[in-house]
Amino acid sequence: MDREKISIYRIANEAGVSPATVSRVLTQNANVSEEKKQKVESLILKYNFSPNAMARGLTSSRSRIIGVLIPDIRNPFYAGLAVECERAAGERDYSLMLSNYMNDRKMEEQRLYKMVGQQIDALIIMGGRVDEVISNEAYKERINQICDTMPVVITGKLEGSNCYQVNLDEMGGMDQVMKYLSSMGHRDICMIGGKKDVDSTCIKRTRFRSILDRLGIEFCSDYIVETGDYSLESGYWAMNRMIESRKKLPTAVIAINDLTALGIIQSLREHAMGIPEDVSVVSFDNTFLAGTSVPRLTSMDYGYEQFGNTLIETALGVLEGREVPKKQIIPTELIIRDSCQKIT
Repeated sequence: MDREKISIYRIANEAGVSPATVSRVLTQNANVSEEKKQKVESLILKYNFSPNAMARGLTSSRSRIIGVLIPDIRNPFYAGLAVECERAAGERDYSLMLSNYMNDRKMEEQRLYKMVGQQIDALIIMGGRVDEVISNEAYKERINQICDTMPVVITGKLEGSNCYQVNLDEMGGMDQVMKYLSSMGHRDICMIGGKKDVDSTCIKRTRFRSILDRLGIEFCSDYIVETGDYSLESGYWAMNRMIESRKKLPTAVIAINDLTALGIIQSLREHAMGIPEDVSVVSFDNTFLAGTSVPRLTSMDYGYEQFGNTLIETALGVLEGREVPKKQIIPTELIIRDSCQKIT
């Protein structure tokens, strides 16, 4: 079927629903029965329909806009990466259209639909569903339909998708952290923060356990702490629980990110413990928080400038028909500051 002939009314007619129902499925802003939703979504996928799909098909000119879907701009990691993407895009005479879905799965899909309905030339998706350990089949199919109309670059894996991947060297980063801590004599090492169904977190945890085994250190299940998110508050409460359990404390704590590390430091201070005199703390992300905390935080740097530049260059490379690797890895570097010390 000609894309120009596809409309919200054509889909409504074929699905046996009203145009308003199709609109509600597209925006996901109202309740629709599961049966009707499945009928409409199957046709949306079949015809790769979006409200502005026809308009996009009728023009050969580019908007010079790249869409960026981001979990939470308040997280300094995503804020820093978005800034570098905007800088890199600007250098190539492109602009960003940023959409922030506040770590809400329903809002994530809603914002995805709306963004694809805009006249963007390419789409970058950071975190969220593309970073799940087990990729959702229905979501993968939606993304693959989008891949047929524009370049899609992700910072996760989304198995079976046609996306281009730009990922951090999570394993290499954990290797550096563990090498550093073990060289300083630490053997009682704990890892705090994150969610087990997030692939980047799962990679870090798996590597952590593997390195412990390689070093001949017995694994303690209490020393991988699930917090359910990546916030300062979760780090604070996790460290509180560990201290108040009256079990033996680790000599070093690896935080899943800088925000979690700040919560851990706050908890340790409230319990009259020194950092690094009593407990060493190291984290991932190396955001501006790491250099401004007290003590200054040793943290894994993700090369934000290179990361952002690679995301934009990949999207534009595909758009312009250049040969672009399907998967690229951004190297990491441990920035050593004041939050760790040797065991004496």
